[in-house]
Amino acid sequence: MAEEKKEFRHLVRIANTDLDGRKPLYYALTKIKGVNFMFANMVCHLAKMNRYKKTGDLNDSETEILDNVLRDPIKYNAPAWMLNRRKDYTTGEDKHVITGDLKFATENDIRLLKKIKAYRGVRHMFGLPVRGQRTRSNFRKNKGNVMGVQRKAVAPPKPEEGGKGGKGGKGDQKKGGGKEDKKK
Repeated sequence: MAEEKKEFRHLVRIANTDLDGRKPLYYALTKIKGVNFMFANMVCHLAKMNRYKKTGDLNDSETEILDNVLRDPIKYNAPAWMLNRRKDYTTGEDKHVITGDLKFATENDIRLLKKIKAYRGVRHMFGLPVRGQRTRSNFRKNKGNVMGVQRKAVAPPKPEEGGKGGKGGKGDQKKGGGKEDKKK
């Protein structure tokens, strides 16, 4: 108990992302784009850190180790099936992409699919679902409002020929003896 209480940090910066210091480490790591629960758990295991430790209690050397493991998990013997970019199209190597690089890589992949006019690229071009979903009832965001069945407009009754003109025909005036009067 003679230990000094080290300073608690409410914001911890790992992989260019601000993490909440009050949350457990493996849960806080999921706030980094490209890191899910399983990958965060693996990172904690590879860095030899307790995954339930509060993120705000980490010191600078621990955050640096976590940052290195996140940026290059293969160096720390991470299994290839846990990575999100296996057999990269340009380099052919396995890697894990996080934060802004993930968005950049995804956009490049879609651009390549459009350029070579692959089926998925064509679906992306037209704003249609790419993975085989049905289009009859969903994905109508670009189609406008739902119209349903269109019925012809009911034509107003024609006035009878006579002396009164357009608005004074027989059917316009209410006469006694109708169903409504009998109910009262």
